[in-house]
Amino acid sequence: MTSSCSISAESSSSLFGKFGLLRHEPQGTHKVHYKESCEWDFVLETPKEIDMSLAIPHYRARHQPINQRLRLFVAGESSPIKLKICRPVPRCKFYLEVQATSSNVTIWLPSDFRGRICYSGKASFSAGFINRIMANIRLNEGGSDKWTGDEVFVETEGTVTFRMWDVHTNAPEKVHRETLKRLFSCSRNTCETRINWDFLLDD
Repeated sequence: MTSSCSISAESSSSLFGKFGLLRHEPQGTHKVHYKESCEWDFVLETPKEIDMSLAIPHYRARHQPINQRLRLFVAGESSPIKLKICRPVPRCKFYLEVQATSSNVTIWLPSDFRGRICYSGKASFSAGFINRIMANIRLNEGGSDKWTGDEVFVETEGTVTFRMWDVHTNAPEKVHRETLKRLFSCSRNTCETRINWDFLLDD
């Protein structure tokens, strides 16, 4: 599935010398760059626990076609996978694919994410995700193969959790704040539904 341009945490020294790849551990922050001759712009395959922030550039690369998405591939086995997709502006679309055997996967998507999400197994969504992203996505729906917007595909027998990365603060969602927003929103909608305002029309 991966090409010779892949970057792997398990890369050998010979691979590094042959292709000039920068080795990195499946932890910390990695800047993603468009690779013109590669199938994937970022690849990480490792049995280790993954906890990474993938920084999407705010510009389109010089040789990157206008409708060409950045393609990100992450594969694991049973260790937890945590990925934060950090994108300052929605100009650069991406396709993220996560493949694992039984890993529990947690993904933070940018709050301006608009696109498709497909996953296997059981999924949960944080308050921030519901508040800011849920209305702009299509979940597990088939669509045109010519789709060029944001897209996420996750396959694992473990649990999948989607959270929100706030593009305004350049940081993961603040759980307490988003939970309160969610609670007040639900309360307001409930009140508006239950109250009969027809009494205002009475003489």
